Amino acid sequence: MKNERSQQKAEKNKPMKKTAKKSTALSSRAVAAQVILQVLDEGKSLSSLIPDVQVSLKTQDLPLLQEICFGVCRVLPRLEQIIQCLVDKPLKGKTRIVHCLLLVGLYQLLYMRVPPHAAVDEVVNATKTLKSDSFRGLVNGVLRRFLREQESILAQVDKYWQTLHPEWFVNKLKKAYPNWRDIINANNQKPPMWLRVNAQQNSVESYRTLLAESGILAETDLHPQALRLASPTTVQKLPYFSEGAVTVQDLSAQWAAALLEPQNDEWILDACAAPGGKTTHILELAPQANVIALDVEAHRLKRVEENLARLNQQAMVVCGDATQPDEWLAEIGKSAVQFDRILLDAPCSATGVIRRHPDIKWLRQETDITQLTALQKNILKALWAKLKPNGILLYATCSVLPEENDEQIRTFLSEHSDAELLPLPFEGNVNDDKSAVGFQFIPQENGGDGFYYAKLRKRS
Repeated sequence: MKNERSQQKAEKNKPMKKTAKKSTALSSRAVAAQVILQVLDEGKSLSSLIPDVQVSLKTQDLPLLQEICFGVCRVLPRLEQIIQCLVDKPLKGKTRIVHCLLLVGLYQLLYMRVPPHAAVDEVVNATKTLKSDSFRGLVNGVLRRFLREQESILAQVDKYWQTLHPEWFVNKLKKAYPNWRDIINANNQKPPMWLRVNAQQNSVESYRTLLAESGILAETDLHPQALRLASPTTVQKLPYFSEGAVTVQDLSAQWAAALLEPQNDEWILDACAAPGGKTTHILELAPQANVIALDVEAHRLKRVEENLARLNQQAMVVCGDATQPDEWLAEIGKSAVQFDRILLDAPCSATGVIRRHPDIKWLRQETDITQLTALQKNILKALWAKLKPNGILLYATCSVLPEENDEQIRTFLSEHSDAELLPLPFEGNVNDDKSAVGFQFIPQENGGDGFYYAKLRKRS
């Protein structure tokens, strides 16, 4: 990203051209502040912002950018309270970028192994490239005062246990789960890295050996294809990743294809398929199945195609609205198709994957839930009509809210006499409700994300 002020200065002072040109490059701290500002003030997601801004950084700076952005969103309320203790007047309007820069600085001082003087200097220097040089003194003063008074400030801020979650969401958890604090605590942790071993190429144990030979430790789980890494790593370090030997996928999400039980030669729909992890898993289990991978967002289907290509798999990738199956089936010349199995990973609040996407806490609003449940209901009804008699529909969400899960399926069953709820191979349920339908996973520190499953059969 170019800085207009630096460009003008360079034109006026030719001998300083190299120095001025160098100053136009934004540091990872400056970029992080810009990204956080767009999340908090414009409602944009980290997953959409970071790929766009990483081109302005050196490759080795990307992990730092991700750590800062995800970290700030994870502990945002605590950082905001610290700033309130240190800044007399709130930084609003055009000065919001300075506020976000302070969030970046405080996160580094509290949560990262960056020497304090280096953290302060880098953040202070970022004011120049962000056209906020007049706030250099304020940023420097606030961060250095925090270092001097850290003990007393944190004693005041941390006087009471903080959920680090919006109040509306905490209230919903309290209502639904006796162990709601466990969910909060799990959400505030960094997530483990789970791998799904491609059974077409390796057994779990043989791939675990390959990892060990590369210096990567991993643990097995009850899921037959899952491995949990002792420490997260880049996919470039995973043996034979580019050849499709393994896929990065959370443990809870890995149950989707296993519960669907796909068979060769069947017609299978993966609705809301992007980014394609479940599509490729279906084809690992049933390589000769006729799979349609559907998603309403065309740009997200590129990821589906990339994942299919990496695993050398074939599927029909279709852009279409899941509530209007007749339209896209006609467009691809498959109007007569009735599906043997449908995986509906429904659009949801994503409240089960907060630890992986902490910005969800500040992007999601309570009013979104009603809209999402209405959409889920419409998709369920539309796709049920495209399921063969005796066919299977697996309903899934990455949510922990009953409105989107247990209550949604209860309503569907009451309105569709031809729908039969099938048992799932899991014991108990997290909220001890013996009458609960489907199964609810909650996020666990060394386990999977929050996920819900309900398996339905269409009576003939």
